[in-house]
Amino acid sequence: MKLRKMWLNINGAKRMVVCNPEKDSLADVLRRMGLTGTKVGCNTGVCGSCSVILNGKVIRSCVKKIKTVEEYSKIITIEGIGTPNSLHPLQVAWMNCGAVQCGFCTPGFIVSAYGLLMENDNPTREEVRDWFQKHRNVCRCTGYKQLVDAVMAAAKVLRGEAKIEDITFQLPEDNECYGKPLVRPSALSKVTGLADYGDDVELKMPAEILHVAVVQPRVAHHAKILNIDSSEAEAMPGVVKIVTHKDIEGTNVMAEANLHERSTITLPSRKVLADDRIFRYGDVVALAIADTKDHARAAAAKVKVEIEQLPEYLSYLEAVMPDAMRIHEDTPNIVAMQPVLKGAGLEDASRVVEVMDNSPYSVEGSFYSSREPHLSIEGDIVQAYFDEDGFLTFQCKSQGLYTSISRIGNSIGVPMDKMRIVQNFTGASFGWSTNAGDLCLAGAAAVAVKRPISLSMSYEEHQHFSGKRCPCHSNGRVACDEKGKITAVEFDFGMDHGAYSWGADHVIEKPSRFAFFPYRVPHVAGLTRIANTNHNYGTAYRSYGSPQAYTLSEALMDMLAEKIGMDPFEFRWANIARPGDTNINSCSFKEYPMEEMMEKMRPYYEKAVTEAKEADTPEKRRGVGIAWGGFNVTEGGTDQCTIILELASDNTIIKYDTWQEMGQGGDIGSLMVTLEALKPLGITRDNIRLEQNDTKICPDGGMSAASRSHYMNGNATKIAAERLMNAMRKADGTYRTYAEMVAEGIETRYEGKYECTATPGITRLDPNTGIGDPTPAYTYVLNLAEVEVDTATGKTTVIGFTCVYDVGKIGNIQAVNGQAYGGISHSIGFALSEDYSDVKKHKNIAASGVPYIKDIPDKINLIPCETIRPDGPFGSSGASEAFQSSGHVAVLNAIYNACGVRIYEIPAKPEKVKAGLDILAKGGKIEPPKKYFLGSDLYEELENIKANPVAFRGHEMFEALGDSPDQKFF
Repeated sequence: MKLRKMWLNINGAKRMVVCNPEKDSLADVLRRMGLTGTKVGCNTGVCGSCSVILNGKVIRSCVKKIKTVEEYSKIITIEGIGTPNSLHPLQVAWMNCGAVQCGFCTPGFIVSAYGLLMENDNPTREEVRDWFQKHRNVCRCTGYKQLVDAVMAAAKVLRGEAKIEDITFQLPEDNECYGKPLVRPSALSKVTGLADYGDDVELKMPAEILHVAVVQPRVAHHAKILNIDSSEAEAMPGVVKIVTHKDIEGTNVMAEANLHERSTITLPSRKVLADDRIFRYGDVVALAIADTKDHARAAAAKVKVEIEQLPEYLSYLEAVMPDAMRIHEDTPNIVAMQPVLKGAGLEDASRVVEVMDNSPYSVEGSFYSSREPHLSIEGDIVQAYFDEDGFLTFQCKSQGLYTSISRIGNSIGVPMDKMRIVQNFTGASFGWSTNAGDLCLAGAAAVAVKRPISLSMSYEEHQHFSGKRCPCHSNGRVACDEKGKITAVEFDFGMDHGAYSWGADHVIEKPSRFAFFPYRVPHVAGLTRIANTNHNYGTAYRSYGSPQAYTLSEALMDMLAEKIGMDPFEFRWANIARPGDTNINSCSFKEYPMEEMMEKMRPYYEKAVTEAKEADTPEKRRGVGIAWGGFNVTEGGTDQCTIILELASDNTIIKYDTWQEMGQGGDIGSLMVTLEALKPLGITRDNIRLEQNDTKICPDGGMSAASRSHYMNGNATKIAAERLMNAMRKADGTYRTYAEMVAEGIETRYEGKYECTATPGITRLDPNTGIGDPTPAYTYVLNLAEVEVDTATGKTTVIGFTCVYDVGKIGNIQAVNGQAYGGISHSIGFALSEDYSDVKKHKNIAASGVPYIKDIPDKINLIPCETIRPDGPFGSSGASEAFQSSGHVAVLNAIYNACGVRIYEIPAKPEKVKAGLDILAKGGKIEPPKKYFLGSDLYEELENIKANPVAFRGHEMFEALGDSPDQKFF
């Protein structure tokens, strides 16, 4: 190896570097110097997180080879733009405009914006958007609007038109903080590039750390493993060990819940390291452990895997054919089913057909929603080591620290009570990190060598390894009377859960709850089925399971409105649930904000329709689409959250919790509910210290999922705060200090535990009828999309989006709106471009269709509707997931409104829309997909379920399992 010494001017100072000119990128060199504010996400130059300024020009340093950098070049990184004690206006604006969420892309965006303002300190919003598009800066969290807001605010300061104070949120004098846009506690470290994410932690670990690379054969989706030959790999330089399934000290089987009464699963299906079979393209068969990352990767490439190809079933439709072989021997490929019956359907499912046949109007259709990839900018990296107490410690990205321990289970030979999980700064997840497969790999490596390790996947490895949103095929029909009132619906969903079953029993609830939400539907016959295939496994993704439902129901609502000659907005107005109406599960909606939300939306809708008609041309067709959506709050009857509040010796309050911060605001959310709960003490944010996301010191707060965190943590915080304040309160109504508490022998540390069982009537869905009320609250959204379709290419551009939402009383307006903007951007991507179906093509975020800034409109209107939740903390509910539930259907409905092309199978890529336009241009008719074969006739299956009922256990099901993770999981 021949090295090169060179001088560079970095952030104004002359620095000497030594590099490998044939291998090193500029990002490699900067990060080795400790300038880890330069983040590396995709490592292929398509995400912009590594942006730096080289000789006055913004470049992506991950693909800039150091050998092409001239000596004495001038380089500016985020560390040279501003420090915590001397912030640049861009950094201040980023914190105060809600532009910081997970923060991984933040340094790259700020550096890129700095380069823009060096050239033009008075840009228009469109010039800012053009700049970020040109430099390939991607944000997956924010939806981009807030980033443009921040650039415009900072530019005003630079031009002397505003002061820093003018763009900084000022705390109100009355200290009423709830609902206000308080800046996130983590924002400062993120905007200055000082937040250490997984790869940064790896660089700063002790020198003794070993590096782990995965062996993903990527030769087949389904195969027998005949032999794994690691002999050549073991002889490679720096190799310490090649780990296969034979070296794992535990069961090598990941723990899997199996809670649905109709589940056919008898054995857990996922191995830590594949032993006899490969079930999907991303399976890992071995781990290469070496002294450097390069040596580990080189060794991993030398592991030889001999296979025998097996039949591959890459979609639900293939896996449920009568002649398909079982993917897992213990269960048919359809692993669970959840029926829904209401009204006439409860007496006899076939009577729903009679109601529809006797209704004057009905429409039917078959739809497909795709295997949507999460596409977080940061990939997957985990550190594992034995700490000073002998605990196997993981530093990682996890949406559920305690849940991850349960999911690791006994798989790697370490007792669960001897595991500890610490969350690193996290570059988003959106759901994929609810699965602990990466932790199992890292833990197995650490146990095998009894040394600290760091497991780092390339983005492509992560893309193939991590789960995806379940694809879903669906058939449905809806009918109405002469006045446009829905009379009955039927639906049949077939969800593709991929190679592994964990979570399948839970996700099938969602279409069975959110199809035709939030409408009044008197008669229902529905079924959700879920199957294993040989594609990537299904896992949590924001609005887990409900987008598949809305893909069907909100399209059918538009189709029926058209058939009866009714405006789609007015058709929905006629059918929304009013107080006293029940959902398709025969239970109350709990809240009824629907009329108010539609009244708020009405002027926006009418204006959008008028503007679309005025701007419509044969070349650029304009259209408007609308879609209702919503989601549940909490994980239901077994959900609990525990937090601890402690009065410290300096009279500040320490809060311990595991509100996992994924970018959604786990830190600011925890701070907001604590400030509100302790308001009688008159404390400020400076009096509260958050100790979060370390299972050694923090109690189990549950997952950052199911829109539950604010609701559950807030209620637990209220309980703990009341206990603490009761202990501090003197007879005269004032409060004791820490010294007074100690002197009087009064405890200064109090736990608050909140359980969903505190809300009466919570019960699982009946496995025979679908009747049930699994969660204590809901969130609601009403989406409006404005699109333009280029008739020459079929390309759809979303030019405007409006969302009316109700999440109860808002805790922090910037955090909630941030989730809204981000969810809308994901919805647009889901509708138009995002996909993970072709494993050879969809390797990175760009190839998988991630939306860049010009794919998302700058015109986004967010309109809150705050209906107080009496059981929620301070009137709040949850947030996040409703914002990604149905926005994609608003886009699809808008495409049809614009040009007459209805997209039944997403994504609506330009070639698909263009093909439809060509058919219409020739006077033809677009034929919808034929009814999908989902395993059996809907009504035959419902009759079979009726003839073979299973016990509905409700809470008893969970109570019988006990509290131990060993009892809850295999």
